[in-house]
This record gives sequence, C-alpha cells and structure tokens, in this order.
Amino acid sequence: MSSEAPLAPFAINPDILRIRAAPPVVAADPRVPTGVADFDTFSGGFPVGSVVLLAGDSGAGHQEFALTSSAHLMFHQDEPRLQRFYLGGARGKFVYPTGIGYVSMTRSREQVLREIVSSFEPTYGEVLARHIQFFDLSQAYFADTVVPSAWAQLPSSLLSARPRETTSGPLAAVAQAFEEAGPGNVVIVDSLTDLLTRPGLDPGELVTLVKGLRRKSKEWGGIVYLILSRGVASHSTEEALIDSVDGVLSFSWSSAPMRSTRSRVMLIAKSLPVLAHTPHEHQGRFVIRVSAMTGLVTTQYERV
Repeated sequence: MSSEAPLAPFAINPDILRIRAAPPVVAADPRVPTGVADFDTFSGGFPVGSVVLLAGDSGAGHQEFALTSSAHLMFHQDEPRLQRFYLGGARGKFVYPTGIGYVSMTRSREQVLREIVSSFEPTYGEVLARHIQFFDLSQAYFADTVVPSAWAQLPSSLLSARPRETTSGPLAAVAQAFEEAGPGNVVIVDSLTDLLTRPGLDPGELVTLVKGLRRKSKEWGGIVYLILSRGVASHSTEEALIDSVDGVLSFSWSSAPMRSTRSRVMLIAKSLPVLAHTPHEHQGRFVIRVSAMTGLVTTQYERV
C-alpha cells in the first residue's frame, strides 16, 4: 500500500467549490490566507498580523468561519499540495500559520473538540486536535462569581492545566494567552461575547486590550479571530471594538419574500487593504453555506 498522502481528506463537490472565472487578487504585501477558497481568491487574504472581528447573528456562521479557516490552514500545513483546493486561485506573498491557539472563556478543550467532531467531517476534528494549543480560562472567568469553583476546575490530564495567574481577572488571563499563542499562529478568541456579559468587567478595558492586541499582533506573523455575537454589547462598545481591529467580517441571516428558507451571508464590513484590492463588482456580500464535508464555503456573491 502506498504511503503517499491523499490529495484531499474528503470528497470534493465541484459545484460547491469551483473557482470562478474572475481574476484572483494578487496582493503586494505579505498576506495570511483564510482557507476559505473563493473568499481568498477575491480578497487575497488578510495582511499578516491582522486582528479580525467575526461579528454575527446567532448561528450565522462567524464561529464556523474561524473553525474552517483554522482547519484548512492546518490541512495545508500537513500537506502543501492541497494549496489550490484550500486557497483557490489566490496568489501572493503568503505567510502560513504553523499552529492554532484557541482561547476559551467557559468551555474545555474536550467540549470544543467534541462539538467540532459532531458537526464536521472527522478529519476536521483530527487536524484541529493535532495542531491546537488550548487555553481554558474558565478558572479566571468564573472567579468571584456565583459559579462554584469546582465547576471550573481543570482536569489534571489536560495539557492546558498548567498553573496560570488568575488573580488579575479574565482580561489579564486573555493577555497572557495571547503572549503564548500569538507568535506564528492563527488565534481564535471564543469569545468576546463571554467577556462582555461577565459581571463586573469594564467594556472599556476590553476595548483597550483589543487596541493593544492590534499593535502587538503585527510582530507575531499570524492572524487573530475575535468572535462576537451581535446585540450583546451596547452600540457604542460595538463601534469601539470595530474601530479597534484591522478587519471586520459581518455575518447575518438573509431571507426573501418569495422564499421559505433563509441564507447565511457574509459582508466585508471593514478592512482597507482587502477592500482596496477587491474589484468593485465583487464588493458585495458573500452567500455562504456550512456543511459537514467542507466546512464554510462561499457559494455566490450578491451586490448590496
């Protein structure tokens, strides 16, 4: 039996993943591809060190985008021959993250991976489990709350259970996780929603932390995804967070009067380096689909 790696970890549906005829964006500055093939073809990926806010309605695809991006980048890390499959026709000075840092406020590594395994094709869970560095910050998050301390204790078998300073609160724990996970990786913060709804946490301090992260991340050579559910923060706090990051992808549900179903759509709400290089005719919103076999993919785009 040949030991050569297969060309893809799962079956490819060409109708879903076909690369459109539009010429790919070729960025002059170093970029990190997202791993969402058609999106990278049109956008050229995000500049290295970008902090990207994934803001969306409940279930609209913002978490799935982060997971798909991470899994596809790690598939490429394991087998670079899959570049065209995961990055489409995108070309440029690409920088590829070498690992995943996953920062969770309330859930354990096992809980997150179990959800991924139950939602996606098994190879997604396998590649994420191999490459993930998990930061379970539940002890800091639940400290001085009504949640019993025993509920937030980390099992001793977890690699992420090494002692961490928790006396300065959850934001200090998040900053420490960034220091460990940031260099060379794709980092997912799951989520800003948890932080904004925690009793006693000052939203202004969170905005300040994000501003500092935006400054520091340029030295790390990866990409940071911050997950936020719409409608949780006040309008002023949400606008301050948008102003404090490099890029914003907005996810929502769309419905039409003559349809009985809804569609997920994604809009590039902010990112000057991306929008400046994206052809005007493609600066609409992407209709997206999430499936177990392919993760999140773009199926078409609409002018808005």
